[in-house]
Amino acid sequence: MHDPVERPAHYTAGGIETIDYLLAKLAPEEFAGFCRGNVLKYVSRAPHKNGLEDLKKARWYLDRLIKQLEGGGDGT
Repeated sequence: MHDPVERPAHYTAGGIETIDYLLAKLAPEEFAGFCRGNVLKYVSRAPHKNGLEDLKKARWYLDRLIKQLEGGGDGT
């Protein structure tokens, strides 16, 4: 089932989810910065674009960042 927050279909094209590719290729501090940037992006645009959906996306990236900082490493 298509879920625009948890698993957007366009992010899994090619057999690997984009977030997993980034996690594999970026240094931990780079990945953390990527997550922080996406939190800011989605919170900032929520009132002007997708509202609640963007806030849920911001939460998703914040949760990934928190898990990584807690020692999850891979963000899962």
